[in-house]
Amino acid sequence: MAPTMPWPLLLPPLLLLAASGAQTTRPCSPGCQCEVETFGLFDSFSLTRVDCSGLGPHIMPVPIPLDTTHLDLSSNRLETVNESVLAGPGYTTLAGLDLSHNLLTSILPTAFSRLRYLESLDLSHNGLAALPADSFTSSPLSDVNLSHNRLQEVSVSAFTTHSQGRVLHVDLSHNLIHRLLPHPAGASLPTPTIQSLNLAWNQLHAVPDLHDLPLRYLSLDGNPLAAIGPGAFTGLVGLTHLSLGSLQGVPQLAPYGFRELQGLQVLDLSGNPKLKWAGAEMLSGLDSLQELDLSGTALVPLPEMLLLHLPALQSVSVGQGVRCRRLVREGAYPRQPGSSPKVALHCVEAQELAARGPDTL
Repeated sequence: MAPTMPWPLLLPPLLLLAASGAQTTRPCSPGCQCEVETFGLFDSFSLTRVDCSGLGPHIMPVPIPLDTTHLDLSSNRLETVNESVLAGPGYTTLAGLDLSHNLLTSILPTAFSRLRYLESLDLSHNGLAALPADSFTSSPLSDVNLSHNRLQEVSVSAFTTHSQGRVLHVDLSHNLIHRLLPHPAGASLPTPTIQSLNLAWNQLHAVPDLHDLPLRYLSLDGNPLAAIGPGAFTGLVGLTHLSLGSLQGVPQLAPYGFRELQGLQVLDLSGNPKLKWAGAEMLSGLDSLQELDLSGTALVPLPEMLLLHLPALQSVSVGQGVRCRRLVREGAYPRQPGSSPKVALHCVEAQELAARGPDTL
C-alpha cells in the first residue's frame, strides 16, 4: 500500500486556516493579561482567556472583553464572591472560572446564577465550610473542583446543575467530609449527573450512599473506612473504576463486599499494608474486573482460587515492580471431553515485562 499524505497537507490553505487558531494578546484591564485565540476564515471568530491572578482583592469587580471564555481570578486573597461582581459584559458567556487559592469561606446560592454558560469552576484551596444546595443550578457545569477546602457535610443535591444530561466531574478530595447526604427521593430537582467523584483524603468511616448517581469513577483513597461489606456499593452497577488506596486504620474487606460491582474493570487496593485476605470470596462478583492493583499490601501470595472468582482478570500489580498477567495453557491436544484450559497468573518484574514488549508474557 502506497504511503498516504498527512491530512493537513491535503487541505486547501484557506480551509486549513479555518481549522486552526492563532494566538495574540490584546489590551486588558490593568494588571491582567488577555490572550486572544482566533478561528475561522480571516480570523472571523475569537475567544479570549483573561488572567487576573495574583493581583489582590482590589481587582474585583474586573471588566473583561465580551468574548471572554475563561477568567482566572486565583490567588487574589478574595474573601467574598457574589452575583454583582460576576455580572456585566463578558460574564454572561463565560465558560471557565478559576477562583482557587483565595480566602473564600462561604458562597451564596446566587453567586453563579448569571453564568448561564459556565462549564468549568475551580474553587479549590479555599476555606469553604459549607455548600449551599442551589449553588450550581443555573449553570451547565461539567467540572467542579472543590478540593482542599474545609467541607464537613455535603449534600449530593448541591451538584444539581443546568446540565441537561451533561456528564459532571466533581473533586471533593482533601476536605474534612465525614458525611455525604444522598439525593432525597421525590426531590423537585433532578438527580445530579455525577459520573466521576473524587472523595479521597476525607473523614469517611463508611462508603457513602451513592446509589442514585450514574457513577463510573470513584476514589475513596485515604479515608478511615472501617469496613466494606455486602451492600456497600448498592446501585453502582455502572461503576468501572474504584480506588481504595492508602486507607487509614485497619480496613476490613468482608466476603462479597464488591458483589454489586459487576461492571467494575479496575480496582486499586494499593498502599494498604495491613490489608489481609478474608478468603477468595472477598473479590467475588467482580465478573468484569480486568486490572487489580495490590501493590503495598499483604495480599500475597495470591490465593489459588483467585482466577475462579475473577474470570475477566488480565493483570495484577503485587508491589515492588512485580506485575502478573493472566496466562492460559491449553494443555494436551486434542482436549479431552469435559476438560478446560488451565489458567494461571504469570508474574515478572515490571522492567522485564517492558523489555519483552506488550504482546509477550
